[in-house]
Parts: sequence; structure tokens; C-alpha cells
Amino acid sequence: MMIRIEGVNKIFNEGRVQAFEALKSIDLEIAKGETIILSGVSGSGKSTLLSLIAALDKPSSGKIVVEGELISKLPDLHASAYRAKSIGFIFQHFNLLESLSVEENVIAPLINSGLDMVDIKAKAEKSMKMAAIEHKASQQVKALSGGEKQRCAIARALVHEPELIICDEPTANLDRENSLKFIEILRSLYALKKTIIVATHDPLFETLSFPVRLVHMEDGKIVSSEQ
Repeated sequence: MMIRIEGVNKIFNEGRVQAFEALKSIDLEIAKGETIILSGVSGSGKSTLLSLIAALDKPSSGKIVVEGELISKLPDLHASAYRAKSIGFIFQHFNLLESLSVEENVIAPLINSGLDMVDIKAKAEKSMKMAAIEHKASQQVKALSGGEKQRCAIARALVHEPELIICDEPTANLDRENSLKFIEILRSLYALKKTIIVATHDPLFETLSFPVRLVHMEDGKIVSSEQ
């Protein structure tokens, strides 16, 4: 089992009068190579759960184990190393450096990796091809369309060859055509046996052409989980 979540609760402003219980008794197991679609309206807890799996935040109680490592208790420095090694992030707002080229954005996660520039460029080329953005390698990001920016963000997420891909509302700023292109890239990642977790309320993800598990959340709880 790649990810095991046991009894996880997350309370913001814990101990205060206006404390907010974002996650309530979450239990979830995710197998290596599985694709999970977290569905639910805004505020249902999807993004909070992703942030805990990525060790961007810590649960108020419960535990999260990834590949045998208790990541819910990692000190910040070790949590950062875990993310850099194991996770590729794809966000709604891309989080790219607009004044840099596509290639420069893609290689950024590898600058402090200890690899020489020849290897870094080779990895960047491979990930740009996978994301179908290699033809824009020298283009400044600010000149790209929304769909091209998303493909650049995908290439950046894949450049260090992570086993876990985390996507938070990845098609929220895309039209239908580019959303379908994004889903095709996900299908290729599934074929590579990557573990994929997508938080979305986009109905396109409910009828994918490859096996997924739909996990529906409401009010901080998992209310259903089905293939």
C-alpha cells in the first residue's frame, strides 16, 4: 500500500471559539499505481487532504503513512525533502515563473539536485515531450496560452520522476478541449504506473477511459468510495 490514512482530523484555529473542523475521521488507503479522483464541492475538504498527504501541513490527529514512512510527523526540513523526491504537484493556478522560458521553469526543481546540467536538460526534454510542450521550450511562459501553461506545469511536475502525482483542481482554468488534453496526459501517467490523486469538481473526471476510484467528500468526510 503506497498511502495509508488513519483517523485523520484537521482543525484550523484549534482551541479558539471559531475553530473550523476541515477533516473528520478520514480513513483511506491508496495502492501504488492507483488513480484517485477526490470529488466534492468547494469546502468539502479535498484540498486540505491533499496538503496533508503532501506534508504541506500536519493533521490535528491521526496519521498518514506513505511508502512506509510516517510523513504526518515529519519535521519541516524532512517534509521538504520528501516532497522534492516523491511528489509532482499540478495546481489550478500553474505557479510558473512568467518571465522565464518553459525549459527554465521545468528545470527549476532540479537546480539543487546535484545533477550536472547535461542530465538536467535531458530530464527536462523527456518531461516536456511527455507533456507535449517541447516545441515551446524556449518560449517565455507569459506568452503561452492557458493550456500551454498547464502543460508546462505538468512537465515541471514530472521532471524529477516522482511516484506520486498530486493535482489540485487542475482543469479549473482550462476550456473543455485543454481539459481533455490534460486527461490524456493523466492516462499516460497511469500507464506508467504512477500513483495519481486529483481533487476536482469537474464532471469530465467521472467518465475517464482508464480505471479510477471515485472518492466523494462532503463536509470534511469521505461519504463514498467506488471504482
